[in-house]
Amino acid sequence: MIRKDDEGEAVETLEGGHIYFIYRPRVEQEQVEDADDIQQLYMVLKPKGKGKYRLIVLGRRELPDISKRGRSRHWGYVDMVANRPKAVEEAFDEQHYETTTRGERVRPAGRPVGEGVYRIVRHGDHTHLIYGLELPAKPGEAQKALNIEAEASYIISIRNPEKPAPPSAGLPKKDRADLPRALQERFEGRQFFDADPPDFLNHEGVELLLISAAEDVKEELGIELDTDDESESTADVFNDLRMERSEHPVEPLLKGKWA
Repeated sequence: MIRKDDEGEAVETLEGGHIYFIYRPRVEQEQVEDADDIQQLYMVLKPKGKGKYRLIVLGRRELPDISKRGRSRHWGYVDMVANRPKAVEEAFDEQHYETTTRGERVRPAGRPVGEGVYRIVRHGDHTHLIYGLELPAKPGEAQKALNIEAEASYIISIRNPEKPAPPSAGLPKKDRADLPRALQERFEGRQFFDADPPDFLNHEGVELLLISAAEDVKEELGIELDTDDESESTADVFNDLRMERSEHPVEPLLKGKWA
C-alpha cells in the first residue's frame, strides 16, 4: 500500500508483522536493577505471512534515542533466522556452562520487555523501521532505560558485507552474511543500502544500522499503526514465541518493571 506524508512524498509499506523486545541479564545476575545489569538487548521480527522469525542483536543494549533525531545511530546484526518459534524461544532459555576458573556459570533466561506491531516502509530515497507497542500498555522504567518508546520510527540501512568495516567495528568477516547474488548486487559497490527488499533480514550475519527519525509515526509518515489492547492471556510473546511464563519473568512486559 502506498500513502503520502504531509509533504506529499510517497510512503510504501514493504513488510509488516509482529515485533518483540527481549533482554538477557548478565551472567549470574538473576535480578536486574537497571540497564547496567543486562548483557544484551534483542529484537525479534515476525513478518506477516512469511513463517520466519528474525532474531536481531542490538549492539548498544538499547535502541537509538528517538529524541536525538538523526543523531543517534546504533548498529545491530541478524543473529538467527528460524522457521519455527521454538528455536527462538530456546535461544532465550537459561544456559549453564563450565569455566576453568569459576566452575559452572549460569546465563539467566531472557525477559520479554515489549511487544507490538511493526512495518518496514520506503519513504522517498530511504527506508524506515516503525513500530507501535501493545505491551506494556504504558512504557515503564525498563522501557525508558532501553529507549523503547510507545511508538517510534528509525531509518534502517543494511551494511555491505563485502566492504571492510572500521577498526573494531561490526562483525568479523567470517561471521558476515553471504548474500544471494541478487541482493548483493543491490549495493552497487556502496557501503550501505536500504532495507529494500526486507529479505536482506532473512540472512544470518546481515548487519544493519538504525538511525533515530521520529517519535510520532503518524505525523512523520502519515501511517497509523494498528495496535491491539493486549493482556497477559493474549500476549503474542507467549502465544506466538511460546515463551514459558515460569522461565521468563513477565514483569518487564506487563508492568514495565525490571526483573
